[in-house]
Amino acid sequence: MVIRARVAGVGHYLPERVVPNDWFATFLPTSDEWIRSRTGIERRHFAAEGEHTSDLAAAAARATLEDAGMDVDAVDAIVVATSTPDLTFPATATIVQQKLGMTRGFAFDVQAVCAGFIYALANASALIASGQAERVLVIGAETFSRILNWEDRTTCVLFGDGAGAVVMEAYEGEGTSADRGILATDLHSDGRYREILQVSGGVSASRTTGHLMMAGKEVFRHAVEKLSASTLAVLDKAGVGIDEVDRVVPHQANIRIIRRTAEKLNLPMDRVVVTVHDHGNTSAASIPLAMSVAAARGELRRGEMVVTEAIGGGLAWGAVALRW
Repeated sequence: MVIRARVAGVGHYLPERVVPNDWFATFLPTSDEWIRSRTGIERRHFAAEGEHTSDLAAAAARATLEDAGMDVDAVDAIVVATSTPDLTFPATATIVQQKLGMTRGFAFDVQAVCAGFIYALANASALIASGQAERVLVIGAETFSRILNWEDRTTCVLFGDGAGAVVMEAYEGEGTSADRGILATDLHSDGRYREILQVSGGVSASRTTGHLMMAGKEVFRHAVEKLSASTLAVLDKAGVGIDEVDRVVPHQANIRIIRRTAEKLNLPMDRVVVTVHDHGNTSAASIPLAMSVAAARGELRRGEMVVTEAIGGGLAWGAVALRW
């Protein structure tokens, strides 16, 4: 028998403010058509003044626990993936822990930018498989609107705020690809490429927050190449063929990256979950947010083979193969 980490519940939260593409045209040389044609994004959500990443994360966590029919006291650990924490320290996860009224267990953050949720899932899987936790609340939450350069039309139109979460719980499987839960993970990073996607600023380097900077063409090239390779690698580890995949939940960065990666994998788009048009790129929140929306739409069903993949600053990238 093998201990797997399976999804027991999923949920999300989006700030109330919806920002359509036309809003950017009021102060930038851009248009709704320009943004849609290049990114697939139609709208995104921005957090309100005084609404923090931990607020979004806690709201998504509550929705997830409700979906799982679980009380917070049943949770052993919280892992929050974010690049926009409330504070330099303590970890945003501990703030979420307090907001949920959880006084036991442990909580920590994972920072791998847009790949953060993939890294957090891998951590949760390891915690459960090793017996250190039975149930782990894994959250991706971001307020990227706080680090955007509003004079750069190539980047500020891409991102949105939001949070998504899953509850992972221990499950005794047979050790085969038919088991429910996480079957395999595949993680990578390469710091040589950090300058093509980064935020200018930091506590140690400049004592400032800075703004997001991205070399779009370079990121696109790396994204398609690395995401397709990681997807195939994780499926090989899981002992599953690409033709057995029921659903792919990709990082929702750009519809062109999503489509090109699917083409490279010979996967039809009707098997790919797409939410980027409604939310933009929500970084570490992107995948759990898409999972929650897809589950609500009936696109993720129990027993289905699911692959999720992401790439972000670092560069950091990876994929997870799981049976829903």
